Amino acid sequence: MALSEPPKELSDPTQLLLGQLAYYRSTLLDKLSGLGEEQLRGSILPSGWSPLELLKHLVYVERRWMQWGFEGEQVPDPWGDNAPGTERWSLEAAESLHGLATRLAEQAARTEAVAATAELTQRAAVGGRFESDPPTLGWILLHLLQEYARHVGQLDVVRELIDGRTGE
Repeated sequence: MALSEPPKELSDPTQLLLGQLAYYRSTLLDKLSGLGEEQLRGSILPSGWSPLELLKHLVYVERRWMQWGFEGEQVPDPWGDNAPGTERWSLEAAESLHGLATRLAEQAARTEAVAATAELTQRAAVGGRFESDPPTLGWILLHLLQEYARHVGQLDVVRELIDGRTGE
């Protein structure tokens, strides 16, 4: 069961952003639950992406923007969600829903820890993803939120096409 959105009376911008991100992560995982291995790994779309590839992509998106981006940490293979030499998402045979969900939770915990100690107005470090003019933490968190919202919306449609399941 997916988490609920943050309370309507919440006014702290950082907590609102983190609460919405948690809600979308939870909704993403809820939409993947109950799918069989073939449904998780297969595609019903002309573009060819699978639900597990979408999950892996979002793990890497958050890692690129927070760990490599905001924190400026050098990370191995920041574009590891893409097939070599392409922008097409890929999945290794050993990758699983459980493993990717665990990585998503680890990345979420790291994002929350960073946001707990930084201000939304703080600019990202230079030297990781950004060579100059880095965005603020607030901009990055909003960008992550729109990434999750867009991709969870796409997964809504895919899930409905697979088995008719609709809803949040």
